[in-house]
Amino acid sequence: MIELTAAEVAEATGGMPAGVDPRATVSGPVVVDSRRVEPGALFVALPGEHVDGHDFAAGAVAQGASLVLAARPLDGVPCVVVADVQVALGELARMVLERLRARSEVRVVAVTGSMGKTTTKDLLGRLLAPEVDADAIVVPTGSFNNEIGLPLTVLRATDRTRLMVLEMGADRPGNIADLTRLAPPDVGVVLAVGTAHVGVFGDVETIARTKGEMVEGVRDGGTVVLNADDSRVAAMAARAAEETQVVTFGTISAAQVRARDVVVDGGRARFTLSVGEESAPVALRLVGAHHVTNALAAATVAVRLGLPVDAAAERLSAATPASPHRMAVTERPDGVTVVDDSYNANPDSMRAALRTLAVMAGRTRRSVAVLGEMRELGEGARTEHDAIGRLAVRLNVKRLVVVGEGAYHIHEGAQQEGSWGEESVFVPDLATAREVLAAELTGGDVVLVKASNGSGLWRLADELVEAAG
Repeated sequence: MIELTAAEVAEATGGMPAGVDPRATVSGPVVVDSRRVEPGALFVALPGEHVDGHDFAAGAVAQGASLVLAARPLDGVPCVVVADVQVALGELARMVLERLRARSEVRVVAVTGSMGKTTTKDLLGRLLAPEVDADAIVVPTGSFNNEIGLPLTVLRATDRTRLMVLEMGADRPGNIADLTRLAPPDVGVVLAVGTAHVGVFGDVETIARTKGEMVEGVRDGGTVVLNADDSRVAAMAARAAEETQVVTFGTISAAQVRARDVVVDGGRARFTLSVGEESAPVALRLVGAHHVTNALAAATVAVRLGLPVDAAAERLSAATPASPHRMAVTERPDGVTVVDDSYNANPDSMRAALRTLAVMAGRTRRSVAVLGEMRELGEGARTEHDAIGRLAVRLNVKRLVVVGEGAYHIHEGAQQEGSWGEESVFVPDLATAREVLAAELTGGDVVLVKASNGSGLWRLADELVEAAG
């Protein structure tokens, strides 16, 4: 973060210094985990369901933190006391970005959508990072896309920062509007509207309205990048202000940035990137046909920011997964291929992953799907899980291991789809799934692991990958 005094932190957050000289400076990073404290850091004492950051504030100071953002005064701890620590964190990020923009040109690219946000953000980092110095670009690893993660990302910026690539998620109406207020983007990207968090939103139309808040949140004279292949996203162009430029991408002929002649071989897509009269071949190393959308979105932004089309195509072709548990493919010495897509899941991404598994296995290898619960689907949860089980049967997945009570209806759907014998098995927990896989996996198998992050299936994926070592 840029260097700030305790008084400046207090002014930005509406807080009051307590037990600290207002002239004391924060010169290190902003952290919410006391284990990550460095000298001069600002420790943000967030309250949590199971632990309270205030309990770790004294320890953070002992490790070198120069200031704590807290909801109450703490004995012997230099603090800025605020009404709401999470809100104050966001306001601090907003002030820092405003200050940086007042000093120099700092461009912000923000990505939202029901699926593909993290991969697109990572691809943008691969495309744009070579154009600036290493310390002039901020691209987080993983999904720092909520009211805590996004401010923490913005606060990584320094006086040398010229470009930020941010991810904006939503689990309620107004989320994207709130995040774009904290970090107004110069370029806003909307990838797709799906059914993630539909249990919270109520219906897909509400999800679409929420994702469309990105269009209204870009800065005056900014650009919105919309997926022309998704009718709900394409319709968001009507929400753009008169001075906002709209650029579209997709596979349809009306898209301004297109993928032509798409071919999927072994789960990886090849296509021709076409922008106006220019074109260049792309051969993705990322696994899954759905990554064509993510690659096109990233290319559209990069070209818009001045990257030549051929350079964008070359860098897309070289890109590998940068964030963990997202269609990461590991070839084990015993001949088992692990496809780890366990970070998160919704019906759209689950279908895409199962289709990729089927393509990768082909007719010569055994396909194994280890699937857990898709969370926050509300009243439609049973139907959506049932549909995934039926799809697994139709795709001829050879072995389906369904893990956890929340995912049971995947197993039920598979059984109802047809005479499938013992190909589908339901297990109650990770330990039992581990036993099943240890007994059954053999050379040549392609095994997909996918579930919502909260199911914990990523632990099993880590174990399967570690076996490759």
